[in-house]
Amino acid sequence: MEIYVVKKGDTVDSIAQKYGITVSSLIFDNQLSYPYALAIGQALLVSAGLSPSPKYPAYVNGYAYPFISQDALDNTLPYLTSLSVFSYGFTPEGELTPPALDDDFMIRSALNLNVSPILTLTPFGTDGNFNNYLITSIVNNETAQSRLIGNLLKVLNEKGFQGVDIDFEYILAADRIPFAEFVAKTRDTLAPYGYHVSVALAPKTSDMQSGLLYAGKDYGLLGAAADSVLLMTYEWGYTYGPPMAVAPINKVREVVDYAITRIPSSKIDLGIPNYGYDWTLPFVKGASKARTIGNQEAVQIAIDAGVPIQFDETAMSPFFQYEENGILHEVWFEDVRSYREKFFLLPYYSLRGMGYWQIMRFFRPNWLLLQSAFQIV
Repeated sequence: MEIYVVKKGDTVDSIAQKYGITVSSLIFDNQLSYPYALAIGQALLVSAGLSPSPKYPAYVNGYAYPFISQDALDNTLPYLTSLSVFSYGFTPEGELTPPALDDDFMIRSALNLNVSPILTLTPFGTDGNFNNYLITSIVNNETAQSRLIGNLLKVLNEKGFQGVDIDFEYILAADRIPFAEFVAKTRDTLAPYGYHVSVALAPKTSDMQSGLLYAGKDYGLLGAAADSVLLMTYEWGYTYGPPMAVAPINKVREVVDYAITRIPSSKIDLGIPNYGYDWTLPFVKGASKARTIGNQEAVQIAIDAGVPIQFDETAMSPFFQYEENGILHEVWFEDVRSYREKFFLLPYYSLRGMGYWQIMRFFRPNWLLLQSAFQIV
């Protein structure tokens, strides 16, 4: 696969002719919409027809909510090793609470394609936010902890899940060791039954990194406790922050550089975002709120506004500004160029694989690029 960046005067016909491919394949591979307008600076994936070279073996996971469309799920599953259902919660006493919507169709669809369905465990409170009181209640209470793990085992058996992903965030610093012990106990209990246990890690760059998002996550202890880890290498650009790349490659590299000093690289999955943000300008801390958008949607905004897409060579991410109803906007998103930079990191660091947050929007160019670069295992 090759990547072509649209220039002034380009059309789908001229680009297809340049590469000796059909217009229909260019349109399909890049999910272009009629009348197939293009934005200057838009990155297109082109099938060059070259013989494939040996591919790096990689595990590929995708997170999804039970309200995912069957079409998006069916289109994405062929590119996945595992599917993480988001999410199951729990009470302070250790009772498991299922998602509000039925997830059976997700499990069934995954198993039909030999994709492993994974139960994602989260400490969400009644307000829908991460609740560190729930975390403290479980990791410091052996009775509640044993009940929760027992309930997990029961649901895994009953529903056909093949593993558990523990996604606890905002862990108190005082719970750093008890949390790691909880992960280890979960793994030790489930391992005899063949279940895989992974844990999601906030993107740290040092042992002593402060802040509620980081202090309770000990990379060394959790890397030893779990079968694998997911580095949540995204959300530098986020809903309430200033405009910037969601996953700037320079920041992602800093996290991986630290992680491999504490965790075997063969246990590490790289987090990859499948979305972007649209901010209004000027940014006002405490008041501004970005809108989450899909990668396709971002390109369409640029096309409709008639503005070129730019590319930040430090973050290795696309962005642009546009005006609507007299209000200036700034958009950062992912395209095949930014994904390619992230894909390079897997063989460079000998990582286990990658995990997508999240697969609710199907973005075909990413998956075709991934398929050309990796042997999905």
